[in-house]
Amino acid sequence: MRAHVLLLALAASLAAGGQPDAAATAIVVFTGFQHEPPAPVSDAIRIEVGEILRHAGIGFDWRSLADARSAVESKDLAVIKINGRCDIVGLLPNRVYPGALGWTYLSDGAILPFGAVDCDRIRAFIQADLLGVPAKRRQQAFGRAVGRVLAHELYHILTHSSHHRNAGVGKAEYSVRDLLDDEFVFDDAASEALRESQASQPGSANE
Repeated sequence: MRAHVLLLALAASLAAGGQPDAAATAIVVFTGFQHEPPAPVSDAIRIEVGEILRHAGIGFDWRSLADARSAVESKDLAVIKINGRCDIVGLLPNRVYPGALGWTYLSDGAILPFGAVDCDRIRAFIQADLLGVPAKRRQQAFGRAVGRVLAHELYHILTHSSHHRNAGVGKAEYSVRDLLDDEFVFDDAASEALRESQASQPGSANE
């Protein structure tokens, strides 16, 4: 309950920071890392999220959670806390099934614009297979995996829905292969839901 109160207070603070710009097309995403990751990992996270969502016509304005009280010029926003250690130090040749890799917050059944991703859980889940990735590509591969989980949480936030899809980034559970394959995207139904969610926003071109 305390977490929900704090999140709702932050939402009110962000909303008061500025009025939405009707011409804006980018989603403002505030990210806060519990431990700052190496640059190749953080770059890969953002690139992967951008690639996954651009097919739905959605771009991002990435900002630090430390700047969360600055003015917001977007018609939509999300706040993502990235927990744990987002690096590949100490990988082990065994796989752990740690539970949820990411989640969104709800209040009275409604999706709030807040989510979380757990780097420790993602690393434990994929570490055995990650050791099979060439060392020079390992940080990028890990960052892409984190980005896919983050994109999943953004899907819930942007569509205001807790429902999952049958395939692609919008499905309920991921395999290691889903996180490490060369490509993993939303299916057509999820992409359409994302496009519709943005078209229905106040100030959109369709209104």
